[in-house]
Amino acid sequence: MSCFFSENRFPLFQMHSNGLAMRITSELWVKAFLRRVMADGHFAAVVRHGDNTAGAIFVKVIRRDRMARVFGPAHAGFETRDGGRAFVALLDGAAVDEAQVDDALAREQRFDSDLWVIEVEKPDGDPMLGDELKQT
Repeated sequence: MSCFFSENRFPLFQMHSNGLAMRITSELWVKAFLRRVMADGHFAAVVRHGDNTAGAIFVKVIRRDRMARVFGPAHAGFETRDGGRAFVALLDGAAVDEAQVDDALAREQRFDSDLWVIEVEKPDGDPMLGDELKQT
C-alpha cells in the first residue's frame, strides 16, 4: 500500500497495492465534513480526535430539543460506489436523549481507542452525510 502525504507528513490518500482503490484518510474526511457542515451554516466540532489515517468516524447530531442521533461506520459491503466511507444510523436510528448517545459512544471508545467523534448541531437532526448514509 502506498500513500500520498500532506505537508505535515500525514497520509492523505491510501492506495492499495492493486493501484485501483484509493481511500481518503480519516483526518482529511473529517476536515472536509466539518467544512461542509459549517458552509451550510451549522456548527460542528471534533470532540474526540482519533487515528489520522484509519480511525473509525462517528457523527453525533444534536437537534434543537437536545435529542440526538448517532451514525457510525457501515459494515463491509456498504461502501459508496467509489469505495469511500459509508455510515449507518446507530441506536435503531431513533433520536434519543443525548446522554444515551454519549453512553453508546463511550462503549465504542472502550472497544476502539482510535475512533473519531464529530458533533454536529443541526435543528432538524439531518446528519448531512448525503450518499454516504446507507440504510440497513
